Amino acid sequence: MKAIFKQVVSLCFYLAIVAGCTYVLVNYAVQRTEIEGNSMQTTLADGDQVLVDKLTYRFKEPQRYDMIAFPYRYEQDTFYVKRIIGLPGEKIRIDAQGTIFINDEALEEHFGTEPISQPGFASVPRILEEDEYFVLGDNRNDSIDSRFAAVGYVRRQEIIGKVIFRVYPFSSMGFVGAAEKNKKEKGTKDE
Repeated sequence: MKAIFKQVVSLCFYLAIVAGCTYVLVNYAVQRTEIEGNSMQTTLADGDQVLVDKLTYRFKEPQRYDMIAFPYRYEQDTFYVKRIIGLPGEKIRIDAQGTIFINDEALEEHFGTEPISQPGFASVPRILEEDEYFVLGDNRNDSIDSRFAAVGYVRRQEIIGKVIFRVYPFSSMGFVGAAEKNKKEKGTKDE
């Protein structure tokens, strides 16, 4: 009888630890987010599910080209996933040909699927405040992002975390940073 009681207590203790670890992991370390829409194609597609690392930005600042998740201001439990293009303190502008300028220098990046046809707010130069980021979807002409009032500039405290891993579809499962690193190495500058 004592042995059974010990096993039950041990199992309850084990389950409490698993539940506690799961709670901490889900609420403080990672978040699963589903991609809705085509704004991040070809990197991420409609229906993809990704994991967002909520810890990294507690120890370091977001970097140019990081894919981040942040809340949609008008609907609870809905999140945007976009790519950081402009960093705090930088001057951002997009010209009529769709070229992105950072501090008056053309940004060479290969994430956009086509030239930007609507520069929106970014048609006029703007210096980002010390806690603001300028974000774009990779599918530039099918993305609501920092060029438009619905998203605007993303403040540091709004950033939930960095998109790091695609969990679904299973055929595309893997770290999303590996393909991005390859694109950056093929001529993208981050200065």
